[in-house]
Amino acid sequence: MTWTLSTSLDDFRSRADAFLAARPAENTVLITIAHRLAEAGLDVFGERPPVFGWWQAEPDGPVGGAFLQTPPFAPRLSAMPQAAAVELAVRLAAAGAGFTEVTGVGGGTEQVRAFAEAWTAATGAGQSVRVEERLYRLGELAGPPRPPAGRHRLAGPADRALAIRWWQEFLLEVKVQAHDVARAVDDRIASGGLHLWEDAGTPVALAGSSPVLAGMSRIGPVYTPADLRGRGYASAVTAAASAHVLGLGAEEVLLYTDLDNPTSNSIYQQIGYRPVEDCLVLDFQAPSES
Repeated sequence: MTWTLSTSLDDFRSRADAFLAARPAENTVLITIAHRLAEAGLDVFGERPPVFGWWQAEPDGPVGGAFLQTPPFAPRLSAMPQAAAVELAVRLAAAGAGFTEVTGVGGGTEQVRAFAEAWTAATGAGQSVRVEERLYRLGELAGPPRPPAGRHRLAGPADRALAIRWWQEFLLEVKVQAHDVARAVDDRIASGGLHLWEDAGTPVALAGSSPVLAGMSRIGPVYTPADLRGRGYASAVTAAASAHVLGLGAEEVLLYTDLDNPTSNSIYQQIGYRPVEDCLVLDFQAPSES
């Protein structure tokens, strides 16, 4: 079994794109991150350069696994055999911080657990769960069971300040840091990938949608300010964003939920989303910290 490690986005895409596109749901995060790096530049997620890798069961065989990392964020694993995840952990541990600093790992639960066990064995690091997620795929889109007042519209330049504030509030709630929220909002507005639900002419909820890539688009973030929750706005803006990307030709519409949030897991199923797989993000601690 062979992992190839690289700092070249072009090499990564030329070797791994077809593999990722064959399973766009399970590989949605890698597909969208690679696209954003290509479109917006290698510094879009942080100042340190990203790193990549692809795995082949045989040296000349097809790619059967991949990962990418955009520091300071943790590596994200594709769908892959657990043995490949183990080998990757061993390779990255041997490469050391001179190649990349591994502070955690994310991806499908089985792959992440296999990687983490090998990483702990190789480094002595401790581990803790940051978030347990569930990936959903849209089946047949249904409207919210209790449609709220208002309407959907795409966000425009006049909504920029509000969208930045809400995006930051969302990240604070989910305990995720971002390199440049303003840039992310600007890109989404420019591409038609930022959706608002407004009631009586006032925005009350926000949803993002990724470009349609490999026939797939992912909805997120989805955010309603705390004082406006419980009125069905999140369901409505998610359903509207989903319908929008279907209209753009998406064959698969995806989203992630936090398994600790029963409300979101319920409302998305009510509008037609069905579970695909459970995912996990772990943080690692140095031996002296664990």
